[in-house]
Amino acid sequence: MTELTLTWSDVEAASRVLIATATHRAKRGEPLWTPTGLTPERLSRHYPAQGWRVAWQGGQAVATYVLLDADTLFWPDDLPGVARYLHKLGVHPDAQGQGLSARMLEDAVQQTHRKKCSWLRLDTAANRPKLRALYENAGFRRVDEVEVKGLRVVRYELPIMSG
Repeated sequence: MTELTLTWSDVEAASRVLIATATHRAKRGEPLWTPTGLTPERLSRHYPAQGWRVAWQGGQAVATYVLLDADTLFWPDDLPGVARYLHKLGVHPDAQGQGLSARMLEDAVQQTHRKKCSWLRLDTAANRPKLRALYENAGFRRVDEVEVKGLRVVRYELPIMSG
């Protein structure tokens, strides 16, 4: 496998990966996100540019996620600085099957550890067994299932070792 290079803040590259991922999943009958909501402009409206992490392989953007310092929508009761929040993990269809989701999750753990936070937290739609299995296999613990703006989600967390 070609070596990965990871960069920050490239919303345009993140958007390309996410749109390709969403389009591919929709064609397989597994819609995840609406591609029109994944343009750089829309992503910039909802997520800070500096939170985007992009993996590059051979000059191509192949995976992405965004890491937030707060998530008042899905984790409204969290105190500041306790956790970091992962959203929009995506792997380009041309690069799937290489373990990139796991590599990106490992990177998010490292970034959370660097910020000295105790938890890496995320949510996913309750009706996504493959995504839920991905997170559970990576060591995330199911916290609960809640409804947020009409969407049933399962919230997950992973303890981050400090020291």
